[in-house]
Amino acid sequence: MPKGINHSACFKAKIALAAMKEDKTLSELSQEFKIHPSQIAKWKSHAVKELANLFEAGRSRKPAVEIDTEALYAQIGKLQSQLEFLKKKMGIGS
Repeated sequence: MPKGINHSACFKAKIALAAMKEDKTLSELSQEFKIHPSQIAKWKSHAVKELANLFEAGRSRKPAVEIDTEALYAQIGKLQSQLEFLKKKMGIGS
């Protein structure tokens, strides 16, 4: 396998899951997926270590994206006042 190839997370997960099932040896998986056995072992090890995180209380983790609610509410207020101004200019009652 040439160096510098980046595999998708989905592909790595597929390989790690196949390795965890232990239906085939690392050597067999290596031949099937054209990945070095030591790489498969690393992906499997990483997957096993991270499994516990899936079952931790989801509420204790930070959200992936932090939202500035104050800024959003300020923007909503600004847009509402602009809308009211435009309605008055157009003669449309609210």
